[in-house]
Amino acid sequence: MDLRFTPEEEAFRDEVRAFLRAELPPALAAKVHQGLRLTRDDMAQWHAILHARGWLASHWPREWGGPGWGPVQRFIFEHECALAGAPRIVPFGVNMLGPVLIKYGTEAQKRHWLPRILDGRDWWCQGYSEPGAGSDLAALTTHAHRQGDHYVVNGQKTWTTFGHYANRMFCLVRTDRHAKPQEGISFLLIDLDSPGVEVRPIITLDGEHEVNEVFLTDVRVPVDRLVGAENQGWTIAKYLLTYERTNIAGVGLSLAALQRLKVLAQRVHKGGRPLREDPLFAARLARVEIELDNLKTTQLRVLAAVAAGESPGPQSSLLKILGTQIRQEILSLTRRAVGPYALPWIDEALTLQGADQALGPPGAASAAVQYFNHRKLSIFGGSNEIQKNIIAKTVLEL
Repeated sequence: MDLRFTPEEEAFRDEVRAFLRAELPPALAAKVHQGLRLTRDDMAQWHAILHARGWLASHWPREWGGPGWGPVQRFIFEHECALAGAPRIVPFGVNMLGPVLIKYGTEAQKRHWLPRILDGRDWWCQGYSEPGAGSDLAALTTHAHRQGDHYVVNGQKTWTTFGHYANRMFCLVRTDRHAKPQEGISFLLIDLDSPGVEVRPIITLDGEHEVNEVFLTDVRVPVDRLVGAENQGWTIAKYLLTYERTNIAGVGLSLAALQRLKVLAQRVHKGGRPLREDPLFAARLARVEIELDNLKTTQLRVLAAVAAGESPGPQSSLLKILGTQIRQEILSLTRRAVGPYALPWIDEALTLQGADQALGPPGAASAAVQYFNHRKLSIFGGSNEIQKNIIAKTVLEL
């Protein structure tokens, strides 16, 4: 594969950069660069800006509102957005449910739901994990039985990211309790304002409300909200998870974080010299940069396969493992670089309005928050241990 960009691709990069300079709100970029908290309005604002340009669903086909880009264009776009400090697109509707509907949905489902994802009328969350079914997703117990033209759903979902913002949830439910674990699961679309739905917050160590529990008690879901065939939800779930794991790799985000780390390591001094010149720190910095460059190449190969009509497959597990390890290492080095300034906990410093209360160099207030919060990267979307099992089975045939 020739990894050099063509003149056309370089022109596209210039177009993306010009768009970001003109349309990305500076205050929003400042929050992202400093690792500050983003509100729902922040995320919705960037969603609307991208939709207005027709660049929101970068991997959707043109017929359903996507820009019709190839894998290199998508890579360039995500890379430049990350470097500019654009918020990451909330993935559940655009990057997860959208591809599922395009592949498995009925014509009516596509025409109804896809435009609503694009224009922001619907904010989706993901109903996969349960208290007893995380990486072992086939162990889920939330169940649905059919009553006439509805399914009646009972159960509990957990770690539901942005569930308190969402009005809808795509959900895995067990529709055949007697079948083998993977064979009795269906994929439903559930309105979160339905009677019997309760969303309870889970407050994380940093005081943030990002994830939730969702309790479902006799929730009635119309039969036309079933995506694909009944009891075939596991096939859909695996297809969706390959997109989630590819997205979790976060190559563009790691590139931007590495760039900020380099600036920080030049600004912070140790023994009268920039930290970047410290042999031990410089060695770790060089190693993670090499690994990230290798990951870029792997991601381009996977995206090329997707463009050819293939599912990302087990390669997405590899991207998930390496991508999360690299991001965690960059955040670890960032926390080390700011040293004792990562220790103070100043809640107000995690918002743009209170950023002037932060101690130490830029990014110090959020260094520990980012480090601890992103330990989850190697757990959600299927833990890295599970991904290694997938690779061992499907690639190495062990």
